[in-house]
Amino acid sequence: MVNPRKVEQLLNSPINFDIDHTLKRGWELFKAQPLILISFFVLIVAISAGSAFFLEDFSTIISLLVSPPLTAGFYLVANRISRGEEVQFGNCFDGFKFWLPVVGVNIVVGIITVLGALALILPGIYLGVAYSFAMPFVLFAGTEFWTSMELSRKLITKIWWRFFAFLLLLLVINIVGLLFLGVGLLITGPFSYMAIYVAFEDLTGDLLVEEPEAPQIIHE
Repeated sequence: MVNPRKVEQLLNSPINFDIDHTLKRGWELFKAQPLILISFFVLIVAISAGSAFFLEDFSTIISLLVSPPLTAGFYLVANRISRGEEVQFGNCFDGFKFWLPVVGVNIVVGIITVLGALALILPGIYLGVAYSFAMPFVLFAGTEFWTSMELSRKLITKIWWRFFAFLLLLLVINIVGLLFLGVGLLITGPFSYMAIYVAFEDLTGDLLVEEPEAPQIIHE
């Protein structure tokens, strides 16, 4: 669980977001396990395409209940790579260990973002960007969905325009990947998740670092 004091300090401190560093570090994480990340991305695409073509009536349900933990798998693997831990293909499915909270936060974020978009479009864009770290906060801070959403919103709002430019750049990178007969997307897709995780890790700083418990004094 995050330390409330650290949260307050983080939100009240200047934040520097280096897009160039984030992209380079994200690429390093991708290069550490390219086969696993590409294979997992292909599997996700196959599941999405398969549900759309063969389970059309249930594709929305599958998207709501299966896609979030699969997405979480990218962040969890990125965290393992960043910490220098061994990564196996099975780790990509660790997101299902957090199935209820990640599905919950994904649904709530989606509903609020759509409502914002229906209102004036701009609120939807703002919230869609601001809630980018909602899932990572659920995974790595252990906070419930609303707290995770608010932490994400307050943190990203401090650098909203710069983070928006970062997401636009990732979008352009993925469009370029798609233009290369879609093959490039197999690289740019997983890389994008790695880059977003790096942004989260850098911007939260030591917020999620567990503090050692104070030694207990036993009185005889």
